[in-house]
Amino acid sequence: MRLATELRRLREAADLNARQAAALLGVSPAQITHIESGLAGVSEKRLRRLASHYACTDGEFIDALVTMATDRARGWWEEYRGLLPTSFLDLSELEHHARFQRHVAILYVPGLLQTEDYARAVFSARLPELTPDELELRIRHRKARQEITIPYEAVIHEAALRIRVGDRDTSKAQLVRLLELSEADHITLRVIPFDLDGFASAASTMTYVGGPLPKLDTVVRDALHGSAFIDSEAQLSTYRTSFRRVEAASLEPEQSRDFIHKLAKEL
Repeated sequence: MRLATELRRLREAADLNARQAAALLGVSPAQITHIESGLAGVSEKRLRRLASHYACTDGEFIDALVTMATDRARGWWEEYRGLLPTSFLDLSELEHHARFQRHVAILYVPGLLQTEDYARAVFSARLPELTPDELELRIRHRKARQEITIPYEAVIHEAALRIRVGDRDTSKAQLVRLLELSEADHITLRVIPFDLDGFASAASTMTYVGGPLPKLDTVVRDALHGSAFIDSEAQLSTYRTSFRRVEAASLEPEQSRDFIHKLAKEL
């Protein structure tokens, strides 16, 4: 779908309609529509011809699109197709290809950092209620996503650390888990305490996922019926600025570890 979106943007930037693009490629307008809707794939040869017709000279960007178009590997998330909402699978695929991740968490510990008991408590609170099988599927899928190997930064508000999603033991185990993860070289955790000034710039949770190029980054926002994926350049720029401001208003990593350790001792 992201490939489809980028090809449509290139065509529109060239001020061509689907019929004109189809004529340049020697295909039917319906085929261009299907490609730009994510209903049909596109070969490397045709993709490069389209980019040429659209006067796109960014070779690095075109190569990244070719990689997206020709990657036919089936990811681990495919075993959940038809069992979980499509947005769960889209998020897994996005994370699999990510170069880095940045997360702002206000009410819950980020999913990639959750213990199994914490995740179970989060999913058990969903409405409508999940069946036991649905609950176990979501927990198993979340655990599979937690193999973090890329640079990962999370800014977590004190509210998310204090809210008892489960019981006292679940909350303490989650804090201990955060301390363990914070020791990894590629994971950076920061905390925003209630009494820290200058936090007006971060009012909600967001996940910023780095693509092969900045223009192929994606922001993920939680919605009532799944995740919303944001990828327009203007919005990406806004979220980059937002994260930098939140990061600047947070405690340093060492201070954050001390803060989390103090909260764990209180439990």
